[in-house]
Amino acid sequence: MATGETGFDDVSFDLISLQYHSLKAGHDYGQYVRDASNAGREDIADFFREVMQQDSERAKRCHDLLRDISGTEQAGPAMT
Repeated sequence: MATGETGFDDVSFDLISLQYHSLKAGHDYGQYVRDASNAGREDIADFFREVMQQDSERAKRCHDLLRDISGTEQAGPAMT
């Protein structure tokens, strides 16, 4: 498994990246929910809440997978 300049293998880096982006998006969606609610569009606010929940679940799944590979040779030197 390749390890780049960061000390993380590609899979670990990819999981960390996906987790970060899922958490960041979830944070941003809070504003989208408020915007839709302020516009009187609870249907759209509900949609944003649904997407926020999906990203939260995605971030947790990344966390679980990272925990599973942490300390193994799969994770590379930065996670051992």
